Amino acid sequence: MCCLCIKTRRNCFYINLLELLELSHVFLIMLSLDVSKSSSHPSDAEQRIFQYIDDHQDTFVENLSKWVAVESDSIQPHLRGNIAEMVKIAADNLRALGATVELRNVSGQNEPYGQNLSLPPVILAELGKDAEKPTVCFYGHLDVMPAQKEDGWKTDPYILTEMDGKLYGRGTTDNKGPVLAWINAVGTFIALNMTLPVNVKFLLEGMEEAGSPGLEDLLKETAGFFSNVTYIVISDNIWLSNKKPALTYGTRGNAAFFVEVECSKKDLHSGSFGGIIHEAMSDLVALLDSLVDSSGRILIPGIYDDVADITDEEMKLYAPIDFNFVEHKANIGVKEFLYKTKDDILLNLWRNPSLSIHGIEGAFSESGIKTVIPSKVIGKFSIRQVPNMNLSTVQSQVKEHLKNIFSKRNSPNKLTVSMQVGAMPWIANIKDPQYEAARRAIRTVFQQDPDMIRDGSTIPVAKMFEDITKKSVMMFPIGAADDGEHSQNEKINRLNYINGTKVFASFLLEISKLHSASTRMTAS
Repeated sequence: MCCLCIKTRRNCFYINLLELLELSHVFLIMLSLDVSKSSSHPSDAEQRIFQYIDDHQDTFVENLSKWVAVESDSIQPHLRGNIAEMVKIAADNLRALGATVELRNVSGQNEPYGQNLSLPPVILAELGKDAEKPTVCFYGHLDVMPAQKEDGWKTDPYILTEMDGKLYGRGTTDNKGPVLAWINAVGTFIALNMTLPVNVKFLLEGMEEAGSPGLEDLLKETAGFFSNVTYIVISDNIWLSNKKPALTYGTRGNAAFFVEVECSKKDLHSGSFGGIIHEAMSDLVALLDSLVDSSGRILIPGIYDDVADITDEEMKLYAPIDFNFVEHKANIGVKEFLYKTKDDILLNLWRNPSLSIHGIEGAFSESGIKTVIPSKVIGKFSIRQVPNMNLSTVQSQVKEHLKNIFSKRNSPNKLTVSMQVGAMPWIANIKDPQYEAARRAIRTVFQQDPDMIRDGSTIPVAKMFEDITKKSVMMFPIGAADDGEHSQNEKINRLNYINGTKVFASFLLEISKLHSASTRMTAS
C-alpha cells in the first residue's frame, strides 16, 4: 500500500494514494510519470520487438535504399512524376501492413507566369478502429530537396551508400528514413502477431519541401479522418547533439520578404551610364545592410517589443542539454559563433528572432564578370519570429523601416517590399502524455533521458495540424545533429535508423499504458 504524508498546521495524516488520485486526475498522471523515471529496462514485449528489429535491420536498410533511389524532388516541377511514384511505393508499403489506404487529391499549385501545376496525392492510411484504444496519427513527407553529385556529394545522392555506419543519400534523414522507421515499427507488431497497442493513422504528403501547397485545405476537408485521433506525431527534424536523443517542443516561425528596387526598363552598360544614374543594386545593398548588425542584432525598430520573456521553468530545461561547441562548429563548418555560452546560443537560436539575408535575384551570378547595371534587383531575406510576435506587426515594421532608409537615399528608383511567406511559431505542452510516453521510450532504448529542445527552424505543419485538428502535436526526431538535412552528403546513422524504429515501437506501448491509466481515472 503506497501512502503519502500530508502536513497541516496541527497534525500529520496519511491518505491512501489511490484515494488521492481519485480526487485529482492531473495529480495521478504527474505522479505516474515520476514513478516511471526509475525504470528503463525493456519489458518482455519490448525485448521481442527489439530482437526482431535487430534481426531484420538489413531488410529495413534495403527498403530505405529503394526509397532513396526515387528522385522525389518537389522543387523542380518536371520531377513531379517521381513524387507520384514515391507516393505509390509508400502506399503499397502501408497496404502490406493491412492498412486501409486512401489517396486524396489536392488542389493545384499556382506557379509564376500563370502556370497551374497538378500536385501528387496525399496518403491517408488507417490501421485499427478499436474505440477503447488511443489513436496515434503520424505525419511525414516523401519529397526531398534537389541534389546532384556535382554539388559536392561524395556519393550519388540517389544511391544509398553505407560508410562507417552512416547511410548516405538524399532523404535519408529528411524525411524518408523517419517515415520508414514508423512503418517498420508498426510492421514489427504485425510480423510478430502482436496486437497493436494503439490505432495508427498515417498522413504522408509529397510537397512539404515546396511549402505543402493544398495541405491546409485538405486538413479542413478531412475532419472525419482526425475525429478519433488522440495524438499527432511529427518526426521531421533532428537532435541538437550527434549522440544524445531529444524531444522538440517548439519551433520558430518565418516571415520571408522580397525587397525590389527598379532603376530602368532594361539592363544598362556600366561604361555608358555608370556614375550618372541611381543604380538599383546600390540602393538594394544599402537597404539590406540596414537590416542586421555584425553582432546579429536586428536593426528594425520595435522588432523585439513583443518577444515573450523566458520563464525560470524553461531555463531549467536548458541546464542538462548536451551542447558541444567544438562538435557544433565542426558540424556546420564555422570558426566561431556569435555567442560564447550555451545559454546565449540556445536563447538566440530558439527564443529570439533572427534575420538572414538569402540572395539577390536579377544580378549577374555566373563565373566571370558582366559589366552591366541591372535594371531590377530583388533582395531576399527572412525573419524567424518567436512566440508573441505578430506577423502583421512584423510585416508593417519591415516595410516602414525599409521605406524610411530608402527615403534618406533620395533615390528616384521604384521600391517594392512584399512578404512572400508567413508561418507562425509553434509551442507544445511538454506535460502532455505523449511527451512522457516518448521520454519513457527513449529511456528504454537509449538508456538516458532526452534533451528537451526547441528548433530554430520553421515547420509550419506542426502549427497547422494543431490549429485545424485541435489535437496534441509532438515532434519526435531520430536524426543526429550532423545528418546534414538539405545539405550535401545528407545521411542518417544506421544506429539512429534502427534504434529509431525501436523507440517508435516502444512509444506505442507506452502511450497505450498512459492513456489507459488516464481513462480509468476519468471513469472513476
